[in-house]
Amino acid sequence: MRYDCVIIGGGPAGLNAALVLGRARRSVALIDGNKPRNAVTHASHGFITRDGVTPTEFRTIAANELLRYPTIDHLQAEVSSVEKVDAGFEVRDSSGFVYKARKVILATGVSEIFPKIEGFYSFYGKSLFVCPYCDGWEHRDQPLVIVSESPHVFHYAKTIYNWSKDLVVCTNGHALLDDEQKEKLEAKGIKIMEQAVSSFLGQSGQLEKVRFKNGTEIKRRAGFVMSEMVPNIQLVENLGCEKEQSGTLKTDDFGRTSIKDLYIAGDASYVNPSQLIFAAADGSRTAAAVNMDLTEEDF
Repeated sequence: MRYDCVIIGGGPAGLNAALVLGRARRSVALIDGNKPRNAVTHASHGFITRDGVTPTEFRTIAANELLRYPTIDHLQAEVSSVEKVDAGFEVRDSSGFVYKARKVILATGVSEIFPKIEGFYSFYGKSLFVCPYCDGWEHRDQPLVIVSESPHVFHYAKTIYNWSKDLVVCTNGHALLDDEQKEKLEAKGIKIMEQAVSSFLGQSGQLEKVRFKNGTEIKRRAGFVMSEMVPNIQLVENLGCEKEQSGTLKTDDFGRTSIKDLYIAGDASYVNPSQLIFAAADGSRTAAAVNMDLTEEDF
């Protein structure tokens, strides 16, 4: 079967793109490897009508809504390659099955790279987090630690200060703050520790202490760790897409890449903050562009 559009990735961007195209009576294959980045998250926040929804519940609700539209095939498979052909694309999964498509939307999200600190994954998603907009409210006014190896740590700390005034900023052995920034943070009562972090300590996912390599320990109840986000664009790099200096794919305002009929949506485009509501909105916008382009070609 030849589809109007194959969507690679079943997160909020891919799901919402499928919904919009299904409602536009387009034939769609939504191919989902079922490896959501937010699987460790206890709940997602900031999405009106779905505040506090678990990732599993969100995906289940979305999948059930897609069942209303007979032109959508929601398939669980791992995509292994994407090839450009005269009539569009051939998308191959790990079993060797080939899906033919006029258009492709890449909605594969990002991979996160965290500082290598012992114990991190025992607390990630339970008492250590990335996004203060997603988890700040639940840990308001608690003693928090901020760990970052990024030059953006100053802005990160200022943002998290909205939720708690009891903050310790750890730069994990890196000199990331200039004197003026240090003065501003310290004037707000924010402690700065530039020593390398050895480990996170606690029980059953609840952070209790942060230990430094010099033997110092501080008591903390929860925290935020900045990650490096790398767009998952490996599947289409062989197509020769133009890139930005940041390494993301160059697109127009509707997710069209430099390769005709190839689009990108959601966190993989790395244009918006990495939040569920932004990814879903981006999927909707990109799907509208796909439908518009199909309409112009066929009319």
